[in-house]
Amino acid sequence: MSSKSSESPAKALRRLLNTPGIHLGPCCFDALSAKLIERAGFQFSIMSGFSVSATRLGLPDVGLISYGEVVDQGSLINQAVSIPVIGDGDNGYGNALNVKRTIKGFIKAGFAGILLEDQVAPKACGHTRGRKVIAREEAIMHIKAAIDAREESGSDIVIIARTDSRQAVSLEEALIRSQAFADAGADVLFIDALASVEEMKAFCQVSPQVPKMANMLEGGGKTPILSPAELEEIGYKIVCYPLSLLGVCMKAMEDALTALKGGQIPPPGSLPSFEEMKETLGFNKYYEEEGKYAVTSRDLGA
Repeated sequence: MSSKSSESPAKALRRLLNTPGIHLGPCCFDALSAKLIERAGFQFSIMSGFSVSATRLGLPDVGLISYGEVVDQGSLINQAVSIPVIGDGDNGYGNALNVKRTIKGFIKAGFAGILLEDQVAPKACGHTRGRKVIAREEAIMHIKAAIDAREESGSDIVIIARTDSRQAVSLEEALIRSQAFADAGADVLFIDALASVEEMKAFCQVSPQVPKMANMLEGGGKTPILSPAELEEIGYKIVCYPLSLLGVCMKAMEDALTALKGGQIPPPGSLPSFEEMKETLGFNKYYEEEGKYAVTSRDLGA
């Protein structure tokens, strides 16, 4: 049970974007992973569409998960933590009017920010094959629609404009789209799957006043894996780590199942104790609060 501050999630994220240094955001996929990120001391998280599709559906991130499923998952995540969470809005689930509905749904779900990409439907996962993008003018209209939806809702949700045109078209097109998204009013810019440090530097020269997001795809993607200090020097403001938690979960569960299949329980040290699990999940806080409302047998008659 998280204790929300009076500061809105979007305001908290905007404050973070205005503070010095680069900010690290491990990706979550459910309420528990989000809680662990908060407990570890991170100041924000990003809900990974790849990981939500994997854990909720057991399916690849190829546009199979629906708007409703993503909003539902996001609502549960945001109820569990007090740090701001950026939601993965994919391609907005349709045209400009669908984008407006997506923005309003993400606001109601408690997200501090939303990632919107310019892929066609069905979308493809970043760093994988088969990506295609909508026309540039249509992509710009989607960002404008998102901003209109935000204003209509009286919200200040942070709009992160992502383009996949680096791989679908060219670096030049990706830079042009990023500039256009900034001109349209996007709060943060993100080009997925940049292929070199030189390309990353070129991106950070686009609208230098608009924060840039880096995506460090663990396990090997198209973008070079750099340290936070190196990314900050290039000009990035926030960096996400999309697969760390999902990846270690998958490996740990596979190892545990191998042990169980061999007639053994997972060895000590490979999992927390039961007491540690209860503490993380809030059992002790629950028991404390439960005591406030306890009744005695004398109170039962009426």
